[in-house]
Amino acid sequence: MFIYSVTIAIDKNLEKEWLEWMIQKHIPDVMNTGCFLKYNIYQVYSALSEDVSTYNIQYLFEKIEDLEKYQKEFASQLQKEHKDKFEGKFVATRTVLKKIQ
Repeated sequence: MFIYSVTIAIDKNLEKEWLEWMIQKHIPDVMNTGCFLKYNIYQVYSALSEDVSTYNIQYLFEKIEDLEKYQKEFASQLQKEHKDKFEGKFVATRTVLKKIQ
């Protein structure tokens, strides 16, 4: 089992709009690709600050080919939509985790 983990620090002034958009639009679009089994979204409390709010979205997938398909066929367009909507107001990092136990 694997997790595609996306951590986003968003400008606090846009936090509510961003979170609603993520839950109502972006995450459903990612899930509709068929590449992921489920997702979880978390607020990162260790990163609390006055200027930004940080969230982590974890997408669960079974085999690395699922992620490769997502990256090849869908990621560019979905990431572009996010960038176009919130450009200059967020920082994103992405990691892939493999479950060991």
